[in-house]
Amino acid sequence: MNSVIVLLEVAADQAIGPDGVEPVVLLVHAAGADPDVPEDPGPRTLCGLSTDAMEHSHYRPARPGEPWYPPTLYDKRCRECEAVLRSI
Repeated sequence: MNSVIVLLEVAADQAIGPDGVEPVVLLVHAAGADPDVPEDPGPRTLCGLSTDAMEHSHYRPARPGEPWYPPTLYDKRCRECEAVLRSI
């Protein structure tokens, strides 16, 4: 996998967060990049969920050693996606 796209799984019934701007994030997932459009995710996350309803976070680690997910969302990271990332 050449690139990891970080996606946000947001609450379907509450697309806008409490402050009226940010979505309510349920989990942060990882997906491989679409081979034809590298800035877009493939059809499934690394844990097997559809990426259709997820929001692209546009997060990328600034330097080596930083987490694959936005650090402020540490407690919302998908453990299954993380396990797959560690294995590759």
